[in-house]
Amino acid sequence: MSQLQQSPDDMIGNLIAKSMHQHWKMFLAEGIVLTLLGFAAVAVPVIAGLTATLFLGWLFMIAGIMGLVATLGSRSAPGWKWALLSAVAAIVAGSLLLWDPLRSLVTLTYVLIGFFIIDGIFMIFFALDHRRQMTGKWEWMLINGVIDLILAAIIISGFPGTLVWALGLLVGIDMVFGGGTLIAIAMAARKEALR
Repeated sequence: MSQLQQSPDDMIGNLIAKSMHQHWKMFLAEGIVLTLLGFAAVAVPVIAGLTATLFLGWLFMIAGIMGLVATLGSRSAPGWKWALLSAVAAIVAGSLLLWDPLRSLVTLTYVLIGFFIIDGIFMIFFALDHRRQMTGKWEWMLINGVIDLILAAIIISGFPGTLVWALGLLVGIDMVFGGGTLIAIAMAARKEALR
């Protein structure tokens, strides 16, 4: 099929594949770095959790300050009072996270537990509700929901000790899998480039 006969989706797919072929070394390098950082986070989860907490605190602070500057510069814009309140809320959230990072880490772990419980329950009900329409796929959604509930139970069962390391461990595991995925993508793109 010539390029004139290709659909827009096919043309976009070909451009992405070509870009992947050309830049597979960058994906590989990023994957290796991400995997190494993930293993470090798994090895020292308390430091990883505190780092994540500090990072989030600074993100909120910077976003809040930028929002405050932008809002104060546009007082005639509709809804500027709400934008002002949003900016102040981000600054307050960032300040709280940075004020006492260890306590903030514990708070974020509670939020994570709540997310796992709520997401787990919703995923289970979603899977059960759609098992007829999603034959062969709904089981994975069910497993995802059960794993979320198991993760929440593991964190809760280890209270209070898990409160300081659970977030860092999960961030590390996520980084390891994300890095591994990038490495796999890079190697596949490399093979395509060699053909």
